[in-house]
Amino acid sequence: MSAPGAETPRRPGLPESVEQTQALLAAGGYVADRALATTVHLALRMGRPLFLEGEPGTGKTEIAKVLAKMLPRHLVRLQCYDGLDLSAAAYEWNHARQLMAIRLAEAAGETDREAIERGIYDRKYLQARPLLQALEGEPAVLLIDELDRADEPFEAFLLEILADFQITIPELGTVRALTPPVVIITSNRTREVHDAVRRRCLYHWVDYPDAARERAILRLRAPGLPEKLSAQIVAFVQKVREGDYFKLPGVAETIDWAQALAALDAKELEPGAVDETLGVLLKYQDDIAKLKGAEAARLIAEATS
Repeated sequence: MSAPGAETPRRPGLPESVEQTQALLAAGGYVADRALATTVHLALRMGRPLFLEGEPGTGKTEIAKVLAKMLPRHLVRLQCYDGLDLSAAAYEWNHARQLMAIRLAEAAGETDREAIERGIYDRKYLQARPLLQALEGEPAVLLIDELDRADEPFEAFLLEILADFQITIPELGTVRALTPPVVIITSNRTREVHDAVRRRCLYHWVDYPDAARERAILRLRAPGLPEKLSAQIVAFVQKVREGDYFKLPGVAETIDWAQALAALDAKELEPGAVDETLGVLLKYQDDIAKLKGAEAARLIAEATS
């Protein structure tokens, strides 16, 4: 815990160029295009949180995991959900231990109520949650995942940590990170995130990859896959994304589907194997029913031509 301005934050061990950042991500198994690598690099060098929006399965969360692995830093993940509050996200007083301390003080004959109160608001009675853990512990990557799933008022809790890498605890004081965490915020855009959060971050929309980048991703994530099958899978998935489906397959589904087909010893796309494994690629029955059969055969023909 330190007073504002007491020490200059340190950011050691970060890549010095966009090319180095792109190479670092690739070494961790993440194929980033130049625009994404540039935004990640700027977030690292400028010490700014990075806000990533995009459809589910496009690799937003994976960026935080790869950065934590490759920098290397401890990954602290705050998974957002409806009803998330400060006690679950940042810190909570251990009321049971505080009550026990009060009873012990009284049993020992302590009568100074102010002294007792000061004693129970000691750091040892504070339970750190992800936001506080990312500030107090070893150098970290703080992943605030799916912020759009949390209630809008929760975003106000984040503003201090996003702007100053600190948390003010009324009973205790201000806790500031000596080594600011690398902060990655993700959103699937199920609702709009407030401008106050956006202003404190660098922003990038993570889109579905083009065919060339998706094939490069499969080379890293499914290295044993035959090149012919890899090309056909990517061509098929790219065609599916042009269709009108409730949930388009993301990169995660492409990787899973490729691994599933490899597990079945497939050498190329065939209607039977495709129909039998659509549950790996698509996650809604209506989408599977729409694609299965004649439509899948048509896309296979286009992908293998």
